[in-house]
Amino acid sequence: MRLSCVNLTVSFQGHGGTVEALRNLSLEVESGEFVSIVGPSGCGKTTLLKTLTGVVSTQSGFIERIPSSEDRNDLALLVFQENSLFPWMTVLDNAAFGLRMQGVGRAEREDRAAALLRRFGFGGRERVYPRELSLGMKQRVAVIRCFLSDPSAMLMDEPFAALDYQNRLGLHRELLELWEQDHKTVVFVTHDVEEAIILSDRIVVLSRQPGSVVAEFLVPFGRPRDPAVALEEEFLVLKRGIWTALGQHRETAAGRGD
Repeated sequence: MRLSCVNLTVSFQGHGGTVEALRNLSLEVESGEFVSIVGPSGCGKTTLLKTLTGVVSTQSGFIERIPSSEDRNDLALLVFQENSLFPWMTVLDNAAFGLRMQGVGRAEREDRAAALLRRFGFGGRERVYPRELSLGMKQRVAVIRCFLSDPSAMLMDEPFAALDYQNRLGLHRELLELWEQDHKTVVFVTHDVEEAIILSDRIVVLSRQPGSVVAEFLVPFGRPRDPAVALEEEFLVLKRGIWTALGQHRETAAGRGD
């Protein structure tokens, strides 16, 4: 699925009045591309994802979601920072929930969910409940559920932010293994510049609120991408460039009194 945003402006009513979250934001994400969005806290990153799903409406501009010939639907699903598992459902039922909503029969959806759960470390734990899982395991189930639902685009809102470094590395590897099966379009929001470089084809930097695109960076490293690439000089140069783009805009905005 190709995602196209042209001159998006999004506002909402806050306690102090109207809040402009995005202003004249334009962004193109090609079908099968993995794009990360970075920017200051409160710059509208989550609002952008919700706008892409259609949950939030725009005041001006427009969004197109254009399925490719390989896509089976025009579905764009959001994976949240906080795990969104249903506490009364087992791991298996949570993973298969999207398939259930699509009308897939119990036997088929359980077989498909169980196969992917076993692949990612849940063998023998399919019938446990979310309260019995660590935070990292819960997020793993949430990502598996999204992939099983077979969306044409995955919109991920800091899904690994609350995890420790080792857990994040494991989930990076698993996410990329799943993504490389069929190269779904992914828009991934993160505050972690290193995470963005490890995962992405391209990184987009947003300004302070109201968010707009201020810089874009292509990631030059091939795939599969070993985490050890973070030790290379080219990686560090790219990381510095992204931080510079973030810092320069903060200073410019502060100088304007924003």
